[in-house]
Amino acid sequence: MDFLETSEHRDLRDTVRAITAKFGPQYYVPRAEAGEPTSELWAELGRNGFLGINLPEEYGGGGAGLAELAMVCEETAAAGCPLLLLLVSAAISGEMISDFGTEEQKRDWLPRMASGAAKVVFGITEPDAGSNTHKLSTVAERDGGDFVINGTKHYISGVDEAEAILLVTRTGKDENTGRGRLSLFLVPTDTPGLVATPLPVSAKLPEKQFTLHFDDLRLPASALLGEEGNGFQQVFHGLNPERITGAAVCVGVARHVLAQAADYASTRSVWDTPIGAHQAVAHPLAKARIEADLAALMTAKAAWLHDNDLPAGEASNVAKYAAAEAAGAAVEAAIQTHGGNGLATEYGLLPYWGIARLLRIAPVSREMVLNFVAQHSLGLPRSY
Repeated sequence: MDFLETSEHRDLRDTVRAITAKFGPQYYVPRAEAGEPTSELWAELGRNGFLGINLPEEYGGGGAGLAELAMVCEETAAAGCPLLLLLVSAAISGEMISDFGTEEQKRDWLPRMASGAAKVVFGITEPDAGSNTHKLSTVAERDGGDFVINGTKHYISGVDEAEAILLVTRTGKDENTGRGRLSLFLVPTDTPGLVATPLPVSAKLPEKQFTLHFDDLRLPASALLGEEGNGFQQVFHGLNPERITGAAVCVGVARHVLAQAADYASTRSVWDTPIGAHQAVAHPLAKARIEADLAALMTAKAAWLHDNDLPAGEASNVAKYAAAEAAGAAVEAAIQTHGGNGLATEYGLLPYWGIARLLRIAPVSREMVLNFVAQHSLGLPRSY
């Protein structure tokens, strides 16, 4: 297993960080506070070929892998601009369209996603289903040559910025298990029968959350992504990239806030020496740095496994858990280092707390990761 970074990877990181640093926290924080999208940075990353770095070259992508996309996610966050939609549009939707889409779907969507001209968000979560995808109640039924969709989705990110939603639906039932069969559809956001209602959240993020209602929404059969009824396998193929890129964002957030805290602790003096000289301040920051570095290694391993078509479920879950915990600890230490200034808008730390806290819950909660490791790594009885 070799997931050491090459000189090309270092150049990639340097370039992405340089582009993002032109925007930086002075750009990101006001947009997060106001709930406004980071459209200018997204467009700049697209113009430079980084939004589709993991997509095939024949469809306008960079022909690289998830490891390279994870680097983009980490470096944008480390430069103070964590982009939640990189997880959704570039990692989940981009990878799934690339792997399961028809030739027409790939040519229609992937070049525009790679350039930044189009975003495709992911719709799976429901109010009553949570992590239990077999319990989805959003149903797609055949009507002649079309599909008609009814149901509700909850906590869907970035719908106002997206051209389409990659929607997970139930289409029939498995006669052997009694579980619902799943199918995926590309649903343009202007399709009649779709109502998107903003879902207010208190965390300060540029990306808005939505509840989606589907009322007899009609789609042609050409909107089906992959094989009808085989969506469960497709969805789980797409979840590892989301967890890996989510971990990368967390590592980047940790790096950003720790750099800010270290700078503050080196210059802020209450008595005669900078506060960073005191172990009570220095040790939490050092501990958070160690945890972030360890999470980065696990993230690199998970991405390498995915890119080499090896089982990546365990590593992806562990990376996401470790990185989210590390980001949370880093932001907490950074805020505490700043004292009262940690809550001041001037220092801009609370938006990073918001995304770090969110990523301990989504795209998979820390408790579900622990369930996975207990069952699959330790061989303990299934608990749910």
